[in-house]
Amino acid sequence: MDLAVETRSKSKLDIVPLTKHIGAEIRGIDLREKPDEDTVRAIYQAWLDHLVVIFPGQDLSQEDLIRATGFFGEIGALSRPPKYFPKGFSKILPGIMMISNIRENGEPIGALPDGEMMFHHDMIHAEVPSKATLLYSVEIPSAGGNTLFASGYAAYDTLDPAIRNRLEGKKALHHYNYGTTIRGGQMGTEAFAECVHPVFRTHEDTGRKAAYVNRLMTVKVLDMPEDESEHLLNAVYDHCEKREFVYEHVWRVGDLLLWDNRCSSHARTDFPSTERRLMLRTTVKGVGRPY
Repeated sequence: MDLAVETRSKSKLDIVPLTKHIGAEIRGIDLREKPDEDTVRAIYQAWLDHLVVIFPGQDLSQEDLIRATGFFGEIGALSRPPKYFPKGFSKILPGIMMISNIRENGEPIGALPDGEMMFHHDMIHAEVPSKATLLYSVEIPSAGGNTLFASGYAAYDTLDPAIRNRLEGKKALHHYNYGTTIRGGQMGTEAFAECVHPVFRTHEDTGRKAAYVNRLMTVKVLDMPEDESEHLLNAVYDHCEKREFVYEHVWRVGDLLLWDNRCSSHARTDFPSTERRLMLRTTVKGVGRPY
């Protein structure tokens, strides 16, 4: 079966799976228009089924982005307030964060401006991590800056039983300092936040288990010798990041991506620092601690 061409209709939507384990494109919807309840339910279910969904060819205002975010729950607060605004935007609405390398007076106007970023889960270092993230592309470089998404479900289901059994029921410490995109950069500095969560997380909506540690932010497994913790975590990272579990998105202007932060991790490839990249990000509040 060719997943790239298989389509099925739900409430007049075409939902096109992109890989076996993760990713689908939803066609036939203009998010500037408010969809009916059946369509919203169909989108929500497609998101649960595929972990990551792409709405191509959108032309969204900030208000449109905020409204679309609300289909999936309560909009999350910014992790930090923006200081600078990009050219062409008179204001940034509450709840929207800029991800950008564009500089004004030598300072980036947005967060996470440059280069590669290792696999991570958004806000895993918080007491209640984000449920979902939406990212909308306004300006993109000619190459690079792709986003990779890894299925935590597939990784958990196929993990070596000896490793899975050793980590089942364990918790891990997660640490993050903003500006860090590669492990080791600022990992030894004071954290923006630290928090402990299960190594394997049970999804509130689906009941499925997913690997819930990542190479960028996870520090150690609690109540385990440091060398054993490091060995097991590296084995899990390597397994989670296998290409067979990953969808790589090559951005186009007007793409809106939504991912399930509870059962997927994501990373960013490098891109030319001389070329502009501007994305608008919103999040959906988590519904509780992932226990």
